Amino acid sequence: MPADLFPGFTSHWIETPDGRFFARAGGAEDAPPLVLLHGFPQTHACWHRIAPSLARTHRVICLDLKGYGWSAAPKGDPAHEAYSKRQMGREVVTVMERLGHVRFGLIGHDRGARVGYRLALDEPGRIERLALLDILPTVSQWQKMDREPGAYPHWRFLAQEPPIPEQEIGKAPIPYYEDLLRLWTASGTLDAFAPGALDLYRQSWNVPERIHASCEDYRAGAGPDRAADEADLAEGRRLAGPVLVLVADRFVGRDGLDPVRRAWTGTFAPEDTTFESVPSGHFLAEENPQATLTVLERFLAT
Repeated sequence: MPADLFPGFTSHWIETPDGRFFARAGGAEDAPPLVLLHGFPQTHACWHRIAPSLARTHRVICLDLKGYGWSAAPKGDPAHEAYSKRQMGREVVTVMERLGHVRFGLIGHDRGARVGYRLALDEPGRIERLALLDILPTVSQWQKMDREPGAYPHWRFLAQEPPIPEQEIGKAPIPYYEDLLRLWTASGTLDAFAPGALDLYRQSWNVPERIHASCEDYRAGAGPDRAADEADLAEGRRLAGPVLVLVADRFVGRDGLDPVRRAWTGTFAPEDTTFESVPSGHFLAEENPQATLTVLERFLAT
């Protein structure tokens, strides 16, 4: 781990029944706990530009989700439950309990945000406040793709049955993932990413077990994750506040906040959800860390 990415943070290996997890922790040990969950195709390193500032007021834990970075990457199961956001949320709870935190704040980006809102729906007593970065609900995402078959093609590609996408990606793993990073940034380049962080992403991309894990993540999105959303939607379940939905104006928020607001208030968001947008591509915490940090600090202080 490049030491300069997380100055003052400590490394933690957490043993759980589901495998070994890696996290970086910083801030006063008695400060309010706050877990940061990265998205695809990244690792906990995506938070390096904002985590030290958040650690001034919180005990910040930057966790590698299962299958990513240095955390365990077990083989998936036929039903894709092992990489469901419900199961990954349970693992976040276990890790946080091992670190001494029963109730905590959560900031999630991309896949990490999907883990976050699923956990908050399943175990509302665990979450103090929830910030979701640049996503729509999984059920809404699939509805959009059903209407627009060409939208978000990587979702369908990665969700194919094994080993189809694993074999295709394995022919040139780094170009595949790097092409996605470029495509989703505002600039269309890799300039937003620190070399140390990009090196860590590349390490993960070169491991066959982690390629498989990222595919299982998306297979779960097409199966148990969508089914869990549909079941909660049918029951009228809502997230408990406070909730922030923060989107990038060049990605999920490219059509403005109104479609984002409709997607969330029509599914799981409470009436008092805060909706905000920042100028950025998909990777808010790296492309526009100051604007992202300003919004998050304001939300955490309320």
